[in-house]
Amino acid sequence: MSAEYELKAPAVSVTTDDVETSSNDNSLDEKKNSVAQHLHEFDVIADRMREAGDMDDILATGGAGFFVEKLHTLSVDEAREILQYALDYHNTDINFPATTLSRIQKLLQGEEAYGQGPVFYDLDLRLEASLMKYHSPYPEVRSVCSPTDDPTIPVETFRAYAIGIFWVAVAGFVNQILYYRQPHFSLTSQVLQLLLVPFGQFAAKFVPAWKIRVWKWTVNLNPGPWTFKEQMFATIITNVGAQNAVWGQYAPVLRENIFYGQEWANYGFTVLINIICQLFGLGMAGVLRRWCVYPSKAVWPTLLPTLQLNRTLLVPEDKKSINGWRISKYRLFNILLAAAFVYFFIPDYLFTALSTFNWMTWIAPKNKNLAFVTGSTIGTGFNPWTTFDWSVINYSSPLVVPFFTIANQYAGTVVGAVVLLILYYTNFKYTAYVPPNTSTVYDRFGLSYNLTRVLDNGVLDVAKYKAYSPPYVSAGYYMYLCASYVIYMLAFVYIFLMEWRTFKDAITGFFRGLKNRKLSTYEQYRDPLSVLMRQYKEVPDWWFLVILAISFVVACVVMAAYPTTTPVSSVVVIFLVSVAMLIPCMVLYASTGYFMSTNMLGTIIAGYLVPGNGIACLFIRAMGFCVEDQSETYVSDQKLAHYSKLPPRAVFRGQLIGTVVQIFVTAGAMEVVHGMQDFCSWTQSARFTCAWSHSIYSGTLLFGVIGPNRTFNTLYPMIKWSFLIGACIAIPLYFVRQKFPKYLRSFQPVLFLGGITRFGSNYNLSYYTPGFYFSFFFMYYVRTRYLAWWSKYNYIITSGLSAGIAFSGILIFLALQYHPKTLTWWGTTVQSAGIDGKGVAALKSIPAVGYFGIPPGTWQ
Repeated sequence: MSAEYELKAPAVSVTTDDVETSSNDNSLDEKKNSVAQHLHEFDVIADRMREAGDMDDILATGGAGFFVEKLHTLSVDEAREILQYALDYHNTDINFPATTLSRIQKLLQGEEAYGQGPVFYDLDLRLEASLMKYHSPYPEVRSVCSPTDDPTIPVETFRAYAIGIFWVAVAGFVNQILYYRQPHFSLTSQVLQLLLVPFGQFAAKFVPAWKIRVWKWTVNLNPGPWTFKEQMFATIITNVGAQNAVWGQYAPVLRENIFYGQEWANYGFTVLINIICQLFGLGMAGVLRRWCVYPSKAVWPTLLPTLQLNRTLLVPEDKKSINGWRISKYRLFNILLAAAFVYFFIPDYLFTALSTFNWMTWIAPKNKNLAFVTGSTIGTGFNPWTTFDWSVINYSSPLVVPFFTIANQYAGTVVGAVVLLILYYTNFKYTAYVPPNTSTVYDRFGLSYNLTRVLDNGVLDVAKYKAYSPPYVSAGYYMYLCASYVIYMLAFVYIFLMEWRTFKDAITGFFRGLKNRKLSTYEQYRDPLSVLMRQYKEVPDWWFLVILAISFVVACVVMAAYPTTTPVSSVVVIFLVSVAMLIPCMVLYASTGYFMSTNMLGTIIAGYLVPGNGIACLFIRAMGFCVEDQSETYVSDQKLAHYSKLPPRAVFRGQLIGTVVQIFVTAGAMEVVHGMQDFCSWTQSARFTCAWSHSIYSGTLLFGVIGPNRTFNTLYPMIKWSFLIGACIAIPLYFVRQKFPKYLRSFQPVLFLGGITRFGSNYNLSYYTPGFYFSFFFMYYVRTRYLAWWSKYNYIITSGLSAGIAFSGILIFLALQYHPKTLTWWGTTVQSAGIDGKGVAALKSIPAVGYFGIPPGTWQ
């Protein structure tokens, strides 16, 4: 790899003051010779790191001097022991660089097998071992995380709390409202970090340095300059607000007239549900720490842009030439932010056809087949380029998650699109009578299923159901259901088999921690980050268990006190099942960046526990989703704190306080959108269509009201076999992976099936094809060939673009869309003028008898 670096050796100087007058006359010459030898060794080591290729990021960030010092502390035997442990630990780790793995294997085979002579063998052995012992083995983590720590840096300050709580309130309110928009955008973690900096610097400059005594504590209003640890602490607090409340997805389904229309679900009820969801997630995060925070395999690629942006904003940067680029990260970020801010006005308002660029359907707007195959709305999205809108390109986070994740999912999406078309054009299960890819549930007359025609006091009336119609789903939604149930059992079995050592160590450590409260969990891990964190007090496991107990009790009381029609026993069952599924799901997410939602599993469980009751199904599904979604939010922030070396107890207090604020703010935001005209309608003028809420409603209708027995036995029996299929194929897939690790290293069956589940809710290839291109270029090509450049600039690029469109989107919404100021011309209407834009076409017309499907009287 060719690259320019301004290498800086460790600062070493010699003056006559360094030499005692009584010393030997040769002492000065000896010291100069020692310095010269040291500098020469530094150059040699830098050359070896450059030749290694996957260490270029250390050179780019000025870290070579650190390893020059550390490798001298290692003996050959200790270095071999470290590398053997690394080989055993990372042998099946898909994130671990293959070149590094191969080099370690050769080093452990001995000097002769290594083949570069005794001098270079000894140097490379200790260099590789020092990297494993004193820094992360992952280049992406090394690029954003320091191998050292200063525990005296202020963290949990009054100003960090004040600023963090303010932005929790702002972000929680804004993000909750904008969540219902499609495509949606938000105040992301990167954006909030950018907003925190001027507030922190203002407080450092203008707030008096007063010390206030509060009981036994002394509060320093201004401890000095705004530090990067304060910045990260405030970011972790605001991240609670950056994640919209999980109940927000379900609240419209329960309350809006377009769905169940339960007006009793007011602000107070929403607050209580938020308490259940948020606190249960926080409690579970503490349990998950041993699987998803402490192990170095838990890379959490989705967190790395936040860390990189933090360093860009607050940590001084050495000017180096990286592949000819000298521009600072801070300047590049500002340029991209400004450019994205201005540009986003074009696809989002002035020329919206560039956002939904279904240009192939413009050739023949009334051609159904063209719309079904290439369309962006109801079709499969086979289109080589589908958007010029970063908010769409960024759906799969192509510059954040690893390329193998994007590639596996995209392959699954392509296969899913082909299968969908086969199902549709063969009229499998009468799918040709409805649009090919939608989450809407239809009746036998080709209309949206009218739930009021089969309900009596909120419960299924079998006589009315027999007289009306069974539910029918699109080919895309049918495929989504089958793939979802396969993936649940596949993930549970396959990930457990692949990571059984991690599971075993974590469970053992959890019970050891409960028995001995003085035992530090960090002592069980030997990675450099955990070693650095040993100086801080941990949060005891029982703190999190108490929070879990409180949220569970509140859940039981709410289900009984309000007209939810949901038995408390069903809440117990769904909590237990969700916790069991959560652990492998979080292990997968922490290593791949793919979040596998299991909320549909709650739907089918509810169908068996409370048959015929759609509202109870909704609540049971929501309780299950609370466990997984909020646990992910809190445990990911704990990993962020782990990377930033923040005291765990400070993080716990910050998360808890931020959660309390977010609970009340997001509940208020749900009240605001409830009064919006045509809220959740597909034709809502400002695009507040609640796409995911429609999918949830369809699931509760299909499996809650109609029930899994009727759905599986009468209409779609293949769905119930999906569970067994997933469990059965997991074991042979595991053994094949063990038999051919070299060839199947980058294949992850859970991710592949995850790509198929992208259909069924108005999403298709058009949302993921451009992202695949970007991922290939940045996360594979650039990362492989220009690692130093990638380490410095990649996360800044995605942060700058995302921040720009977030600011621009909010301004466009407030100024031009909340009270619609319509701009009508060809560039804003062409994408919706044809069949694809209308989204209601079907391949076949309703038969002359007036209905399609199974004959009347054959459904029970």
